Amino acid sequence: MDRSAPVVSIEDLKPDIGDAAVTLHVCVTCRAGEEGEDIVRPGRRLHDALVEALRREDGPRDFRIVEVECLSNCNRGCSAALTGPGRWSYIYGDLNESSVDDLLTGAARYAATADGLVPWRERPMIFRKGVIARVPPSATPV
Repeated sequence: MDRSAPVVSIEDLKPDIGDAAVTLHVCVTCRAGEEGEDIVRPGRRLHDALVEALRREDGPRDFRIVEVECLSNCNRGCSAALTGPGRWSYIYGDLNESSVDDLLTGAARYAATADGLVPWRERPMIFRKGVIARVPPSATPV
């Protein structure tokens, strides 16, 4: 047994309510092939369009939208990732502002699952064709 490791109680390992949300991470630094420093980057435009569309919708959402600086997927245009505790995580590419409705629909369906596995036929087309990676859930601490 490693006695140099800090003692952590089981209560400290449980996520708080703020950690329980499903998150749609959107890369705001994506250029999607556009050059120039004076432009609003396509990733930023996608993020802002998602936030605005979510604002216009009625009712609560079971996910949040968070901007990130880079998802290291630069060759596949704008990128986003879906994550949630105990769920499979996904990274998607080839996105743009026309993807907003499908991203919101897909994120809502993902949030409605316990494990992040949305049945194939219920996934928006961009989720079927634009998936870059699927990452297994982290192990639950015991």
